[in-house]
Amino acid sequence: MLDFKLLETFMWVVKLGSFRGAAQRLNTTQPAISQRIAQLEREMGMKLLRRDHRVASPTQSGRQMMVYAEKLIGLRAAMMAEVTDASAMRGVMRLGVAETIVHTWLPRFVKYVNQVYPNLSLEIETDITPSLCARLLAQEIELALVVGPLLDSGIHNRMLGRYPIGFLASPSLGLGNGLVTRHDLARFPIITFPRNTRPYEVVRELFDQYEPPPLRLHTSASLATVTHMAVAGLGIAVIPAAIVENELADGRLQLLDTDLKLAPLTFTASWLASPDVVAVERVAELARQIGQSRPAIGELTSKR
Repeated sequence: MLDFKLLETFMWVVKLGSFRGAAQRLNTTQPAISQRIAQLEREMGMKLLRRDHRVASPTQSGRQMMVYAEKLIGLRAAMMAEVTDASAMRGVMRLGVAETIVHTWLPRFVKYVNQVYPNLSLEIETDITPSLCARLLAQEIELALVVGPLLDSGIHNRMLGRYPIGFLASPSLGLGNGLVTRHDLARFPIITFPRNTRPYEVVRELFDQYEPPPLRLHTSASLATVTHMAVAGLGIAVIPAAIVENELADGRLQLLDTDLKLAPLTFTASWLASPDVVAVERVAELARQIGQSRPAIGELTSKR
């Protein structure tokens, strides 16, 4: 009877195209991967992989084997998810998280995961969405909580919620006593997400539609830095208002009433399609439950 570990190794070598990639994915060594593939080929009595210039590709028999390997691994994952206790889910899940989520509900989410799956460990990395998308496609993370949906082929998305983007400023700028026009905003530096992100492009396009004053656009991958700069009166932050609820509550920042409208940021839990993603789907569902339990859009109002 075939060992599922051999089938899983074969599947990831084919999917990632290399023994090295499979070793990283399965948290083992390249020699161990080579030994498993050799054992599988001995048991099957046929060549399953070609190795050309460090790239592994399936033979015709290997392609047929891959169809059944994915079915068997998928059925095993579904069976384990249905008939075993939640505490049986163990191991490490690599998670990429956008900073907006870090500054809002990530702690509640981690606490929830710990309660439901007490033997599952999370490796959490924070970055901008384009970088996390690239890491997801490279199989360096299993689940991404990002601005989405991600539209690359093979990625599944689950809606987490929407966050309104606001123009936020220190009261020291004197902008909180009425409607603030685009011209008023452009007198100050605008502080927002880094280049190559969706919010950055939206802000740039919004101001490019009109005759300036020239826009001074400061960016940072750290939303804590953006917030500190805005509180210090160094410019107007354009970020989700939910990130700065404390600063709004104690008057260090004001949500400006402007004549410019920005679409809310939509966040999704995103993962690659694969036969063994039942655990990832379960954790993505926990993220959906926490993300959608936030205050509804519109509960934050401008302070004048």
